[in-house]
Amino acid sequence: MSNTRLLGDIGATHARFALLSGGEVGRTQILMVADYDRIEDAIHTYLSEIPGDEQPANAALAVAGPVTGDRIVMMNSPWSFSIAAMRQHFGWSKLHVINDFAANALGVPLLPAEYLLQIGEGVPVPDTPIAVLGPGTGLGVAGLVPGPSGWIALAGEGGNVTLPALDSREAAIIDILRRQYAHVSAEIVLSGPGLVNLYDALCELAGKPATPATPEHITNLYPGCDPQCREAVAIFCAMLGTFAGDVALTFGARGGVYIMGGIAPKIYEIFRHSHFRERFEFKGRYRQYLSTIPTYVVAHPFPAFLGLKTLFGD
Repeated sequence: MSNTRLLGDIGATHARFALLSGGEVGRTQILMVADYDRIEDAIHTYLSEIPGDEQPANAALAVAGPVTGDRIVMMNSPWSFSIAAMRQHFGWSKLHVINDFAANALGVPLLPAEYLLQIGEGVPVPDTPIAVLGPGTGLGVAGLVPGPSGWIALAGEGGNVTLPALDSREAAIIDILRRQYAHVSAEIVLSGPGLVNLYDALCELAGKPATPATPEHITNLYPGCDPQCREAVAIFCAMLGTFAGDVALTFGARGGVYIMGGIAPKIYEIFRHSHFRERFEFKGRYRQYLSTIPTYVVAHPFPAFLGLKTLFGD
């Protein structure tokens, strides 16, 4: 085998693959998780297109879920696997597996400036913690802190903290969601499926039936569109601002807050004119503290690959 490495960013909806060779990432391909019964099947499909002399000698996977031992159980996905068994199955000499948002966090220092779309004011303070979060199929959260030998990623499951309400409208929405979910976490609202939950709850509050909707339908705003779609997007952006402010305070993220995932880049023009930044800073005595912290929407298509590169140490 060559010194090529397989990189995989495995979410609940998409499985993204690439090869790392000579320090460069190439041959990117995106597969649909729903098309495969097992993660191994998706990897075989990707590798089947790779010439024999470019087959990877080892691999690094970023997975949407906690990495607490050999057995990986994906969140919001039917896939699971054993790290040791997968490494043996493919004959890799090494297999790194980390949380997907830990990989995203490790990639932040390598992001070219043109992929950073700033919301509001603030300047990052060098060598201070960074926070990364991202609404997609779920809601990922991670931190990045400076260490004696470089950056250290802090993986967590912050998307599953309890969702707060800032006003009576948000409280009414959460009350409706409690009938369906025993625990209304941030992810229940601040994700793709969460946008649908928001829309359905707002339709109920308006006393009208909810039209079957997708996140893409809800975020496709235009003059005369369904007013509940418009309000759902507005509340989504505002509540994401509150949540991002909480994450920034938790990590002391004076190095900046970086918003990834599949939703924010697609609605960037709506997002930057929303109440996101206002709500981000709306923390009482800590308003001034947060006002100096920059927030960015990350437009890079594969930020996790940048982080996975760092695991090989070359």
